[in-house]
Amino acid sequence: MITLTHYLLASALLFAIGVVGVLTRRNVLMILLCIELMFNAANLAFVAYARALGDTGGQIIVFFIIAVAAAEVTVGLAITILLSRQFKTLNADEVSFLKW
Repeated sequence: MITLTHYLLASALLFAIGVVGVLTRRNVLMILLCIELMFNAANLAFVAYARALGDTGGQIIVFFIIAVAAAEVTVGLAITILLSRQFKTLNADEVSFLKW
C-alpha cells in the first residue's frame, strides 16, 4: 500500500531534481522547466497531505499554484523570446543583465 511517506519521498525527489537542474543548467528554457518541476513537487506534497488528513484545503491550494505556474510560464517564455531576439542566445551566463 502506498502511504503518505511514499508520496513525500517522491515529492522530495522531484524537488531535488528541479533544484539540481536550476543550479546546473544554463539554458533559460531548461531552467524554466526545472522550476515547473519544483512547482509540481510542491503540488504533489499538498495533495498527499490533503488526502492523508481528509481535507480539501491542499487541493484548493494546488489550483492556486497551477495558476501561478501558468503565469510564470507565460512571463518566462516572453522573456526567453526577447532574450533570443536581442542577444541571439538562450544561455543564462551570456546574458548578465536585464535592462533596456
